[in-house]
Amino acid sequence: MTQSAFAAPGTPSHIALDAEYRPGVCNIGPAEIAARRRSGHVGVIAAIVLFVVLVALGVPPIARLVVALPVAIAASGYLQAYLKFCAGFGARGVFNFGNLGTTNRVEDAVARSADRRRAYQISLASFSIGLAVGIVAVLLPV
Repeated sequence: MTQSAFAAPGTPSHIALDAEYRPGVCNIGPAEIAARRRSGHVGVIAAIVLFVVLVALGVPPIARLVVALPVAIAASGYLQAYLKFCAGFGARGVFNFGNLGTTNRVEDAVARSADRRRAYQISLASFSIGLAVGIVAVLLPV
């Protein structure tokens, strides 16, 4: 075990060597990764249900663009789980390798900047994936 150089002063932060915080690369541990994966699953299920309901109701195809929202949520969850990086934590300058609901502050300004960049990339990618799938939902001939 090691103590993180990025933890708030006086806050014990015991992190496994193979799961240590790395600015812009890794800011969440197993519990947080599982939570992001679950949000991805929920987003996919919501997108499928929403699409089926919209088609069943016979709404105009352009209305199917709303499917982009749950798809973006799913993409965000899956990307964060895969990358082991929480965009929200990166934007706020915190990390967590412990239990859900606990965080440690990133003290280093350069590290916080790297985290914000990664958070922006994940957000942009999630939005782009959601929009692309939303456009496909509009164009599908159903």
